[in-house]
Amino acid sequence: MATVTDTDLKELKDLITAQSNQLVRVNDTLIEIKISQARTEERLSGQIAALDERLSGQIATLDERLSGQISTLDERLSGQIATLDEKVSGIDKRLDIIESRVNGLTGWLIGVLFALVGGLLGILGKITFFPSP
Repeated sequence: MATVTDTDLKELKDLITAQSNQLVRVNDTLIEIKISQARTEERLSGQIAALDERLSGQIATLDERLSGQISTLDERLSGQIATLDEKVSGIDKRLDIIESRVNGLTGWLIGVLFALVGGLLGILGKITFFPSP
């Protein structure tokens, strides 16, 4: 069997110490990364909450403005509809008046036409049946 000398043991101890130191440094680096990540997450969480709050306020403001504009438009349209209803009602009344006048004139014109035709037939009958000497 091979014998182990003090130099071999010292080298082995130095290697183990170096590896241990490297593991400690890697562990410290991992801890720093985790701490940095936690701080970043905390900072981002705060920023997200602030953005959410701002957006909620802006959405509420827009909702109020749009509701106001919609109600204003609704009132204006209601007024315009009422005005148009009044105009249509007025036009209906005028059409009724014109219709009654046309019906009255039509009856009168038919009467005049019958009177003229009757008069012409009477004159034609006198000329035909009672010629003058």
